[in-house]
Amino acid sequence: MIEADHFPGDAVRLRARLGLAAAFPPQQGFGRAVYGGRPGARTGDPLDDVRLVPPIFSTDRLEMLIELGREPTYSDVRLESTIGGFTAPLPVFVCAFGSTELVSSGMSDTLARQAGALGLPMVIGENVVPMHDFRNPGPETLSAALNRRIAAYAEGVTDHRGGVVVQQSTEDADAEVWNAVYSDPAAQPLLDAGQLGFELKVGQGAKPGLGGMTLVDGAVARRLADRYTMQRIGTRAGAPVLRSGSPGTFTAEIFRHQIRQMHNNFPRAKLWVKLHPGRDVAEAAKIAWDAGADAVVIDGAEGGTGWAPSVSLDHVGLPLGECLRRVDGRQGCLLVSGRVWEGARAAKCLALGAAAVGLGRAALLAVDEDPDKGLSRFVECLDFELRLLISAVGKYRADALGPEDLWSGCAASG
Repeated sequence: MIEADHFPGDAVRLRARLGLAAAFPPQQGFGRAVYGGRPGARTGDPLDDVRLVPPIFSTDRLEMLIELGREPTYSDVRLESTIGGFTAPLPVFVCAFGSTELVSSGMSDTLARQAGALGLPMVIGENVVPMHDFRNPGPETLSAALNRRIAAYAEGVTDHRGGVVVQQSTEDADAEVWNAVYSDPAAQPLLDAGQLGFELKVGQGAKPGLGGMTLVDGAVARRLADRYTMQRIGTRAGAPVLRSGSPGTFTAEIFRHQIRQMHNNFPRAKLWVKLHPGRDVAEAAKIAWDAGADAVVIDGAEGGTGWAPSVSLDHVGLPLGECLRRVDGRQGCLLVSGRVWEGARAAKCLALGAAAVGLGRAALLAVDEDPDKGLSRFVECLDFELRLLISAVGKYRADALGPEDLWSGCAASG
């Protein structure tokens, strides 16, 4: 047996044994697991080194005391927010999930219903429709899942808070997803109430610079072979096939034109743009806002729930904290996602210019824990933590947080 001292010998042997399959997370988790930034990955996220720092003296607290006629507490913090043209009870939205088996199941309908009842804006992920026809009557098809999610969200809504945002990637554009939704009777109540939006997807944190990826069986691979790149993963009989799409080609002018075209074609819908954590993310965000986008969503390298190569998860894209450092949230509505699951990380993002934070894996895990009240209880805890932390720094509105409320030991020692 050859030894490999000070070298990842086990990883090399795994690749020699599995070939291409070793480039991805274990296949047995596909359809049951959520992916994205991994706990052991060295993202170098500046948010991990930042602390919230309360002041000793607070004029905001004095103003609140005078307004209330008593000493204010965390319960007096106002979290109501405007998120990309929608109103919400707190600065939180539910991120997009794509066409994987996990989120095309009944779990996604439950999640949509709970999000609607809570008044949280929710993005419906890309690549659901290209796999099947939009109005395919089969109850178990992924395209039917798109209609079900919209209907489930609308069913849960109890007031005019929140909204549904339908994502469209390059692949979805060929299927004219936005046109289908905009004219579909199921979406009309949301459209009439100003609670429907569309999101142009440029990329995501888990796969910056790459298109959508999923595993399909041989029959589906043969049916879709003329539209996607197909590559078998593994050598065993019946091994799944990797279905990969193009991320699309963008220049500043193409990008600007697409957003303006969205305005012209869908004047009643809110317009969002989702960016991957690229090195020119600040330029792209400014172009989107200047072109009229209601919100720019940035998915940090820690983000993403779908199938992605391990090397991409661990080594590609800017961490969320660096994206926040580069992008000026004062230029427009900035929404961010990537490993957000508790109040501290959410508050740090708000202090660095985000208007709201997105829940991805956290939302799925919450609903998986309790299909009836999981997301509600999770958001209740997040709401409580945000109120505590915002009041601790002597402020009483979510949008009042700023860089002065943060301290970075790394920055200070540098």
